[in-house]
Amino acid sequence: MIPAPFDYLAPTTIDEALAALSEHGDDAKVIAGGQSLLPVLRMRLNAPEVIVDLGKIDELRGVRDDGDAIVIGSMTTYIDVLNDPTVRDNALVVTRAVEHVADPQVRHRGTFGGGLAHADPAGDLGAPTLALGAEFVIAGPGGTRTVAADDFFVDLFETAIGEDEILTEVRIPKHTGWGAHYEKFVRVAHQWPIVAVAAAVKVDGGTISEARIGLTNMGSTPIRARGVEEALAGQPATEDGVRAAAEKAADGTHPPSDLNGDADYRRHLAGVLTRRAVLAAAGG
Repeated sequence: MIPAPFDYLAPTTIDEALAALSEHGDDAKVIAGGQSLLPVLRMRLNAPEVIVDLGKIDELRGVRDDGDAIVIGSMTTYIDVLNDPTVRDNALVVTRAVEHVADPQVRHRGTFGGGLAHADPAGDLGAPTLALGAEFVIAGPGGTRTVAADDFFVDLFETAIGEDEILTEVRIPKHTGWGAHYEKFVRVAHQWPIVAVAAAVKVDGGTISEARIGLTNMGSTPIRARGVEEALAGQPATEDGVRAAAEKAADGTHPPSDLNGDADYRRHLAGVLTRRAVLAAAGG
């Protein structure tokens, strides 16, 4: 199907993009890599009058080291995040998750910030950024504000970004030396996860001293499995040490039921995948 007609704007600065959104209001829609928006436009599930393309704003791209955090520009492609040693060395669970995003074509076109702003609960980026306590920098008419990951994901396809705002960068606290793994369960390759688990684990002398666990597709937003994190602290990094803690993964979650599995099936998967993810992360 062909999208409905729309005007196309390609600002080259953040201020120009914000001015365009302010001018056109509800009639405007932001496009980043387009991997989520373009299918929606083609199916005419959304028909904005104006598309504001962020692709020519160079200041929104790139990864930098900022002391105790790494900063990823919102228009940085998945493949650039995947290949960046700063991300790999300091936020390995993000690298592990990006490895599982769709296929090579999407990873070369899709953007880190675009995937997060889309806020699909089955998206692969929400769980690792939530688990690591990321902060989201949002620019708007009144200036720039920073939103913690706990407050960024509001509901299904809804974030703290206002209609006249754009996500400019994501700040991720460094977790240097932590083991990490992203365990994703799908029926066919490149599918959205039925359930996935992002695990970052710090091991000292064979004992888990700290863990960060994020769950994908276990509710209307990504979920931090704090009960698992607390139960893992002080446990040996072994099958027996992890098993009981992993059983808490589904506590407080509200997973969907669909053709891929009902809620109880997903709760079972969450425990199994959490155990696998933590053991893999603890092993390096």
